[in-house]
Amino acid sequence: MSVLKDIFSVIFTIFNEMSFYLLLGFLFAGILHVLVPQHLFSKYLSKNSWLSVMYATLFGIPLPLCSCGVIPTAMALYKEGASKGATISFLIATPQTGIDSIIATYSLLGLPFAIVRPVAAFFTSIFAGLVTNGFTKNESVVIPSQQNKKEETNISFGQKIKRVFQYGYVEMMEDIGKMLLFGLFVAGLIAYFVPDNFFTIFKGNTILTMILILIVAIPMYVCATGSIPIAVALMMKGMSPGTALVLLMAGPAANIASMMVIGKVLGKKIFIIYLITLVIGAIGFGLFIDNFLPASWFDVSNFSAMATHHHHGGWFYYVKVVCSFILFLLLANSMLSDKDECSCSTCKGESSMIKFKINGMSCNHCKANVTRVISNLASVKSVNVNLSEGIAYVDGTPTDEEVKQAVEAIGFEFKGRI
Repeated sequence: MSVLKDIFSVIFTIFNEMSFYLLLGFLFAGILHVLVPQHLFSKYLSKNSWLSVMYATLFGIPLPLCSCGVIPTAMALYKEGASKGATISFLIATPQTGIDSIIATYSLLGLPFAIVRPVAAFFTSIFAGLVTNGFTKNESVVIPSQQNKKEETNISFGQKIKRVFQYGYVEMMEDIGKMLLFGLFVAGLIAYFVPDNFFTIFKGNTILTMILILIVAIPMYVCATGSIPIAVALMMKGMSPGTALVLLMAGPAANIASMMVIGKVLGKKIFIIYLITLVIGAIGFGLFIDNFLPASWFDVSNFSAMATHHHHGGWFYYVKVVCSFILFLLLANSMLSDKDECSCSTCKGESSMIKFKINGMSCNHCKANVTRVISNLASVKSVNVNLSEGIAYVDGTPTDEEVKQAVEAIGFEFKGRI
């Protein structure tokens, strides 16, 4: 029982420190998603130039997209005319940061880390995009025809505000809730089972430690927010701040699913550029932190003491406790609710709508992108995508080839009609 108590103590401390900032971050995420016009994200990314790379990076850093959600979004931007350099910049910048994870980084790792993290993502993304442009400078960027684009239905401001909360506190919870809980659980295990002097076995060899972290982090699927408690737990065991940054950059930006899609849609050459530039950027900024910035900026020893002894830091402590309770309820709702539950005839299969099986959808961003690309087909009247079943219910007369091209262009696998 003492083992479980100690593990739970660490998990509770981390969760309590993050809760207020996460709730605030999810609100900002909803505002960005709903109130910022989405067409702006593709309008300025079409040219094969440094400016499109800059725009893609600036667009990507605050966007609240998880590691899986960024893939279909980036592929959709590419399909709509974004250059390969801009697409790669977006792929690297977006999953590492986001308003929610920047605020959560501040809550656990402090202001210096909350500043360094998006700065590192920014320059790494610029570097990757420019290198990609250099290798694809002779390739032309194809701007798609707009004749099949359908106008979005105007909604009232009140409906938009409702949508902000729906997206931030329901859909985002469904998308990253499991990863966040996974990160907290791993942090608890690390804090209890990993010896305090574990990283002394590398005898100060920071490069070797970073390579080890890269080997683990690159194939690992973890979101930008879920990686934070893992980084904190490892730093409490003596891992350097620079190596923690490597984890925070490589974990969210590279995973098996994203690498396979990049290789398939953008080509093997672009995939290699993506991976190499990400590794160079992560190690480069990690070494910069360890060798040129004050170690006191990244000290987590106080947090280690908090994990052992809960401190009541005045009224704000109780605010965080209330926020933790609210966040727990939201996470429980995301785990228990059936997000695809629907009583309409479409979802029950009681209509004559065409059903297409689509593999690879894992979050609401995936669902939204599949819905959008199929809806843009001239032969389609309406689309309802069931995420849990991986089925798109389509009202219209599209051919299998039309739907196949639409969904595979953004990285999903078309399995045909059922």
